[in-house]
Amino acid sequence: MFDEITACHLSPEGDYLVFDRRAHSVYTVPRGGGAPRKIVQIGGEPGRILQPSAFDSAVNNGTFVVADIPSGRARIQFFFYMGQSVGGFFLAGRPGPQVTIGDLVLGGIASIEYTGRSILLNQPESGTLVTEYGTDGHVIRTFGNVRATGQERDRAVHLALNAGIPIVNPAGGYYFLFVSGVPLFRKYDAAGKLVFERHVEGTEMDDYVRSVPTVWPKRPEGGQEMPLVSPAIRTAAADPDGNLWISLTAPFTYVYDAAGNKRRTIRFTAAGTLMPTNFFFTADRRVLVAPGCYQFAR
Repeated sequence: MFDEITACHLSPEGDYLVFDRRAHSVYTVPRGGGAPRKIVQIGGEPGRILQPSAFDSAVNNGTFVVADIPSGRARIQFFFYMGQSVGGFFLAGRPGPQVTIGDLVLGGIASIEYTGRSILLNQPESGTLVTEYGTDGHVIRTFGNVRATGQERDRAVHLALNAGIPIVNPAGGYYFLFVSGVPLFRKYDAAGKLVFERHVEGTEMDDYVRSVPTVWPKRPEGGQEMPLVSPAIRTAAADPDGNLWISLTAPFTYVYDAAGNKRRTIRFTAAGTLMPTNFFFTADRRVLVAPGCYQFAR
């Protein structure tokens, strides 16, 4: 029934929530097996989704969020876990520069983190890395200084090199992972104050680091020239112990502990080599991995 399982999470009842980005849909699947049921349909009107880019769920209150772009406008919508719409809002302006792997988009509205009470987005065009929105669409706060890139004269490249993934740390505070350029992540406390910064390093990253260019080709997009910036990272998430899991564009995942030390290098194998585009951590120490909906002990 699925075109592309982009994310697979668990509802409070233990059923699976499946986000199928290519089908513009969200499904629920009974935990014991059974037929999937579509709970969010394709469409541009409220309560439906069109050209969705991201999905996240809140374990604490049974709701989930979908980011989409109907008619070129970035929108955030909220749903109960059985699919009932509970509102949403449009973001001001148009989506900024993005970083892509094939048809997978990273950064901006495509890298959404949902706490159940607020939304965290990467919007470097605002002058900071992370913008936190309330569920009513009002900005609560911003935090995280954009990094120097050496490309400040080319605003589009500079912003693309500051694209990244904001991540709630269940053990307290936040991480922010830059997905392109020099690969690194930062840890922030609950107030948004920088705790430390670490480079993402390893032999699996060497080819990417050696090939980072100083000049980026551009392509026409939306009436303007946009840089073609290749990422080093596919996705990332923090587990309940505060460890940061980073899926590379190479077929490996690095796991860093709360002190910023790399502890594990993982290669996932399911129906062949699996390169994760989404992680979901369960209370019984499993990790659900997309694409697909594969489960591993952690």
